[in-house]
Amino acid sequence: MDFKGSDTVPGPRVEDLLPQTTTAAAKIVIVGGFGVGKTTMVGSVSEIRPLTTEETMTQAGIGVDDDFGSDTKTATTVAMDFGRIRITDQVVLYLFGTPGQERFWFLWNGLFEGALGAVVLVDTRRLEVSYEVMGRLEEGGVPFVVAVNTFPDGPRYPVEDLRTALDLHPFVPIVECDVRRRASSRDVLMTLMRFLHSLSLRDSLT
Repeated sequence: MDFKGSDTVPGPRVEDLLPQTTTAAAKIVIVGGFGVGKTTMVGSVSEIRPLTTEETMTQAGIGVDDDFGSDTKTATTVAMDFGRIRITDQVVLYLFGTPGQERFWFLWNGLFEGALGAVVLVDTRRLEVSYEVMGRLEEGGVPFVVAVNTFPDGPRYPVEDLRTALDLHPFVPIVECDVRRRASSRDVLMTLMRFLHSLSLRDSLT
């Protein structure tokens, strides 16, 4: 649409406006390796049209990028994904999905800044990818929960086996999810919020 010669600038869609009842907002980051479902999760749960920065994967990335699942995945996030969801009438979460390719990890520090908490998405076919992700969060002091995205061909493990394999503290929640389903993604975020609440209560008693 051409707006040349017009004094009017299109504003946000009605459904994108922040509810007037909102009194608090929090920044949440969705992190994980390449292809674990970060963009899908933000897109499935966001109540506004999500912002994505996906670019087509090309042969130039061969030997540089993680090519796991490249036979079905044709695009990758190069900056971030962004969405928004209301947890209550008063509380809004701003969701930032991080790029998964290692060559874009330098962007993580900026995305982690100011984050109240994080969701670490895990693919059981590639648990080792999660080690660096969780290490970076711990270094930045960002509390997180682990969400196991259930791929059809992914092996299933008992929670305690996963906790041991990922070397997680006993108090860090681990949940299964299907990021394609809005309700499942929302449940993960609610688990994170309950975890953050429990941490704040614990800190207030020390």
